[in-house]
Amino acid sequence: MTNTNKYNYYFYALLTLLVFVLLFVANTLSISYKESLNVFVNTSVLTYITKASLYIFGQNDISLRLPFIILYILSVLLMYKITDKYFKYESDRLISICIFMLLPGVLSASLLVNSAILVTFFTLLYLYYYKVTNKHSYVLLFIFVFIDNSFAILFLALFFYSLKDRKNKKNTLLWVSLFLFALSMYIYGFTTEGKPKGFFLDTFAIYATIFSPLLFVYFFYSIYRVGFKEKEKSLTWYISTTALLVSFLFSFRQRVYIEDFAPYVVISLPFMLKIFFHSYRVRLKEFRKKHNIVVVLVLFMLFTNVLFTFINKPLYIILPNPKKHFVYKYHFIKELAGEMKKHNINFISSDDKRLLLRLRFYGIVEGKKHFISLNKFSNYEKKMTVSYYNKDLYKVYIK
Repeated sequence: MTNTNKYNYYFYALLTLLVFVLLFVANTLSISYKESLNVFVNTSVLTYITKASLYIFGQNDISLRLPFIILYILSVLLMYKITDKYFKYESDRLISICIFMLLPGVLSASLLVNSAILVTFFTLLYLYYYKVTNKHSYVLLFIFVFIDNSFAILFLALFFYSLKDRKNKKNTLLWVSLFLFALSMYIYGFTTEGKPKGFFLDTFAIYATIFSPLLFVYFFYSIYRVGFKEKEKSLTWYISTTALLVSFLFSFRQRVYIEDFAPYVVISLPFMLKIFFHSYRVRLKEFRKKHNIVVVLVLFMLFTNVLFTFINKPLYIILPNPKKHFVYKYHFIKELAGEMKKHNINFISSDDKRLLLRLRFYGIVEGKKHFISLNKFSNYEKKMTVSYYNKDLYKVYIK
C-alpha cells in the first residue's frame, strides 16, 4: 500500500507540473486559421465548448485552449484508472501513464482546438465504464454519434469485436454498433473528393511523429503479436487495430485527417508496454542488452519530441524556410495584433481572408481605414515585422 501511494504521488506531481507547462505554452501560441473557423464560423460541439470557455474566461489564448487542457487532464486520469491492476508491478503502471502523458500526439492535442483530445477522452470514458461494469454503455455510444464524425471508427471496431461472440443470437452490441455506424455515415457522409493519390507514407510519418518513430514500430509489432499469437484479444486491441488499418486503407487513395484516427491508436500504449515488460523480464540480464538500447533510444526520441513541443521557437534560428516549422501556423498573429494596436490600427481590410479571421480574435476587426497584405505592394505606407530571436519571420504591408 505504501509503495502504491508513492507511485500515486509521483503521478500526480508530474501531472500537475505538465498542466502548468501546458498553460504556459498555450499563452505563447496564436490562433490558427482552422481554430478561428471553430470560434467564428463553425457550429459543432467543438465550437460550443470553445465559445463557452471564451465567454466565461474572456477572449484570450489560454481561454481558447483551456477546455482541451482540461480534457487532457481527465483523459490521463481515466487512463490511470483503466490501468489499475493491469500491470504486474505498480512501477510498470507509472511508466505507462508517464509515457502516455508525454506522447507528442497527446500533448499537442491538449494545446490545439481540434477534436482529437475530445475523442480520446470519450473513448477512454467508454473503456472505463466497460472495465468497471463489464457492460457496454449504449447510451454513451448513441451520444457519441452527435459529438464527432470520427466515432464511426469506434462503432466499426465494436462491430468487429462483437463478431467474436457471433454464436450468441442476442448479441446486442453487434446490431447497435452496426446501426450507429450506418447512422454516423448518414449524418456526416464520407469524403471521396479530389483526384485519387496515395498518401500512405505521409500517414505513416504522421503516426511516427505522434508516437515517436521507434515506439510506433513497436506498436506494429504489438498489433501483430496479439493478432496472430494470442487467442484472447482485448477491446482496446480491436479499436486500435481497426483505426490503424482503416486509416492506411484510406491513405492509399486520399489524404486522411489523422485526428480522426490517432485517438484510437494512442490508447493502445498500455498493452504495448505490457508486452514489452513481459518480453524484457523473461530474459536473463545478460540477454537484455538489445532491449536496453531500444529503451534508451525510445526515451531519448520521446523527450526530444516533448522538448520541441514545449520549446519550439528557437528552431526558427536554424530553419532556412520558416514555413517548414511544424508550429508555423500557430505563431506571429498575436504579436502582430499587439503591434497594430500600438499604432492605433484596429480596422482593416485585406485580400487575405484567413489573416482577417485570425486577427479578429485579437480585436482587429474588418473596416476600411487600413489595408493589410502579406504580399509587398508598391504604395504601402508601413511595414510590420514579427521577429523571434532577432530573426525576421513574418512581414505584413499596410496602407
